[in-house]
Amino acid sequence: MLNRRQILAALGTTALATLAPTALFAATSIKPDESSALLVIDVQNCFLPGGSLAVKEGEQVVPVINKISKAFANVVMTQDWHTPGHVSFASVHSGKKPFETVDLPYGKQVLWPDHCVQGTDGASLSKDLSIPHAELIIRKGFHRDVDSYSAFLEADGKTSTGLAGYLKGRKIKRVFVAGLATDFCVAWTALDARKAGFEVYVVEDACRGIDTQGSLAKAWADMAKAGVKRIQSGDIAVNA
Repeated sequence: MLNRRQILAALGTTALATLAPTALFAATSIKPDESSALLVIDVQNCFLPGGSLAVKEGEQVVPVINKISKAFANVVMTQDWHTPGHVSFASVHSGKKPFETVDLPYGKQVLWPDHCVQGTDGASLSKDLSIPHAELIIRKGFHRDVDSYSAFLEADGKTSTGLAGYLKGRKIKRVFVAGLATDFCVAWTALDARKAGFEVYVVEDACRGIDTQGSLAKAWADMAKAGVKRIQSGDIAVNA
């Protein structure tokens, strides 16, 4: 456990007022190795400015992700990839509006504006992402009757995307999660990664949240409880 002197040294000039009890402040930089992977979650046009489900400041994650990706030999990206008329769209539920909820066979579902429909420009990854060495793109949410926030499991909690098997086959032991949105797809990915046995870090400044009805605070609390480590991009050693 870090003592007070080590924490202060790691923070440098960062104001103490920004400390969060759930955060991890590394005394030395984290150096990703061959057993580490960066998961870049849903940095797609629909979630960026002008998109149908734009996340506030979502575009700001792109340069941060581009920078930290250089530290990783292993990078996986994800895309929401919904059918037209997907069950998660408010437009298919009579009388319902975006951000209201409905009860579905697998549990409570937040309803969203139509977004990331297969083959549309909105579903495309941001053109400003620059990660040529990314090895895999996982598409999720393509089953019409079930949503899929997590990169590992769909919202029913049992339908696998195959990502856990892929990572374990590559002998990956720890994953770093970045992207959109912190309180939904990032958090669900981080929690399922922990359930799958990985050491998990969420890179806070490489994410942005939606924060509907307290969802952001709850997501961080749930992740902390599960043992997810909360870090900043500056905690990762990136070669110049």
